[in-house]
Amino acid sequence: MSHNVEVRRLPKKTVVIIAIMSIATIIGFGFIMMTKNLKMEEVLSSLGHEKISSIKVVNRMSVEDKETKVKSTVYKVTFFDETLNKECIGFVHRSNHGKYSKDIDCK
Repeated sequence: MSHNVEVRRLPKKTVVIIAIMSIATIIGFGFIMMTKNLKMEEVLSSLGHEKISSIKVVNRMSVEDKETKVKSTVYKVTFFDETLNKECIGFVHRSNHGKYSKDIDCK
């Protein structure tokens, strides 16, 4: 008993829409990652790491001070500092006032 199952093909218009949406999503993701890394490169430059390469923002966390209930953001970053010739990893803290501070270890 062989049953031939009929498969309905997707219309060309639907395939084109799916392809365009997929390409737009990939381009958007790349743009967001690029701008996030460029912004962090600017911040690290202002904090004393001028010559850096291979920067990567690993994650971003929203944190809150338990005593003051003030919310801020902490970024975990990795990069190569060409001045020190060392690989660095650490945290960059952004207060709710827009001020940045760092806790970075270079090895």
